[in-house]
Amino acid sequence: MKNNDLKNQIKTSYRTLPGMITTILREEILSGKLSGGFQLKQEELAAKFNVSMSALREALKSLEAEGLVSFYPNRGAVVTELSADEAKEIFDIRLFLELGALELAIPNLTEADLAKADEILKQADEETESDNWGDLNWQFHETLYRSANRPKLLTLIQNMHNNVERYMRLYLSKLHYQTKSQEEHRSLLTACAKGNIKGAQKLLRKHMADASANLTEYLGQ
Repeated sequence: MKNNDLKNQIKTSYRTLPGMITTILREEILSGKLSGGFQLKQEELAAKFNVSMSALREALKSLEAEGLVSFYPNRGAVVTELSADEAKEIFDIRLFLELGALELAIPNLTEADLAKADEILKQADEETESDNWGDLNWQFHETLYRSANRPKLLTLIQNMHNNVERYMRLYLSKLHYQTKSQEEHRSLLTACAKGNIKGAQKLLRKHMADASANLTEYLGQ
């Protein structure tokens, strides 16, 4: 995105300046454009976005809460590094949260929810841009979990998703696991449609355990 386009995008929604900056910087981190260890120089960023320092700091604090940015003395804001240990911990946390969300959600899933989840999987089958696979992956899981009617739980899961998105893009594209992931998603959706909570949880556990194991092995190398 060109600098002028970026400024215009932000100016169109003045009341959500920190949110807009957060969204743009998050995507640059998730895509790898801003890599782990990169120092986010606040004065330069404020000038780039044509915003106040306070708006920029609020955005950076949001990214810190998501685990994408850390603050260090004498260095300021820095993009967090990818590590095998961090990847494993994030997947462990996600698993605990999502197993619970699935148990709460399945009894409330409607035909419309299931149809929407199926449509997302079809979109993922047709999507050729690997950078979009992670977002579709989240949309699928979110569609299932939203029926749990636990907005705070969903927010926690989404924060963990944002934190692990960099890993998911690596997992799905560079490690060539998109096809396998899609097959597992369809099995999970079938179990949900049958109301099989235990079966769905078993499938989700294996789905995430496989992703965690392959990623941590790759990052450990």
